[in-house]
Amino acid sequence: MRFLCLLLMMLACAVANARDTLYLYNWNNYIADETLRRFEARCACRVKQDYYSDNEEMLAKLEAGATGYDILVPTGNAVETLIRQHALLPLDKEALGHLANIKPAFLNLWYDPGNRYSVPYAYSVTLIGYNVDKLRQLGLPTDSWALIFEPRYLQKLKGKVTVLNSQRELMGAAMKYLGYSIQDRDMRKWEQAKQLILRAKPYWAAFSNSTYIKDLAIGNIWVAHGYSNDMFRAREDARAARRPFAIGYFTPREGAVLAVDNMVLHRGGRQGALAHRFIDFMLEGENSASLANMIGAGNPNRDAARFIRHDIASDPNIFPDAAMLQRLEMIRDMEPRERRILGRMWTEIKVK
Repeated sequence: MRFLCLLLMMLACAVANARDTLYLYNWNNYIADETLRRFEARCACRVKQDYYSDNEEMLAKLEAGATGYDILVPTGNAVETLIRQHALLPLDKEALGHLANIKPAFLNLWYDPGNRYSVPYAYSVTLIGYNVDKLRQLGLPTDSWALIFEPRYLQKLKGKVTVLNSQRELMGAAMKYLGYSIQDRDMRKWEQAKQLILRAKPYWAAFSNSTYIKDLAIGNIWVAHGYSNDMFRAREDARAARRPFAIGYFTPREGAVLAVDNMVLHRGGRQGALAHRFIDFMLEGENSASLANMIGAGNPNRDAARFIRHDIASDPNIFPDAAMLQRLEMIRDMEPRERRILGRMWTEIKVK
C-alpha cells in the first residue's frame, strides 16, 4: 500500500511538472537567462529549451515528427512554410495585452497577413564581420560583398574567411552581389550565383553557423559572413578579452538579407495558455529590450527603445536607417520545384 501511495505521488508530481513546463524551440543564445528566470518566477513554471542554428534544421526536425514544443521562433519564410503545412495554432490576441507595443512597420507582413499566427520577436541583418586591424593592413574594402566573393581580395585572406552554412543566406548574398533580388525566380541567375560561390569557395576556411563568433573574436579568422547580432557579440567578446585588435562589421552597399524572427504556437504544443503568457511577457518593453542589450539584436518593439543601450540603438547595422532598409530583403519561400533545384545546387556547392 505504501508503495502504491508513493507511486501515485510520483505520478502526480510528473503531471504537475509537465503542466507547469513551457517547451521552447529557439535559436542558440536567443533569450537572456535572467529574462527566463523572471518569467518562471512570475508564472511559477519552468521553461525548457531545445536549440537550432538554421530554419531548415528546425523545419526538418518538425517534419520528421518532433512534437511537444509550445513555442517556436522561426524567421518569416519559415513562418510562411509552417502556415502552409498547417503546423501552427492561431493566436488569441485577447490574451496579448502588449501586442500594441510592436511597431506598425513589423506587423501585417507578407508571411502572415493580419498576424494571425505570429508575433515579431527580434530581427537581424546578414552582413560581414571583420578584423579591423588585419583588413586595414591588407588594404581591403569594408563596404561590399566583393570581400568574400572576389579572388583578388580572397588571395590575401585564404583560410581566414567563413561563410554561413545556409543555402538561402549564402545564395542570397551572392544574388545581391550580382545585382539581383533574392526574390528572383530565374534559375539562370541562381546558377550564376552558384558559380560565383564555387569560384570563391577554395579560399574559404569553413561553412559555419555559430563557431565564427568565437573564431572572429579570438583572431582565428579575419572575415565572417553572418548575422549582425553575432558580429556584435564577437566585437564585445574581443573587447572583454582585451584582444590586440578590434572587430567591426558592415552592411554591404549592394544590400543584404533582413530576417525577422517571430514567436508562434506549434500545433503539437500542450501549454496554450502558458505560451500566450510567455509571448505577452516578452512583449513588455523591458523584457523585449533584454535580448537587444545581451546580443545586439534588432528590436521591433517601440516600448523597448527606452531600455536599449544607446550604443546599440544608434548602430546603423543593427537598426538600419530608411535608406538602408530599402536595400534589405527578406528571404521568401519558393515553390517545390524551385526548392529542389536550389537543393541540388547547394549539394553541388558543398561536395565540390
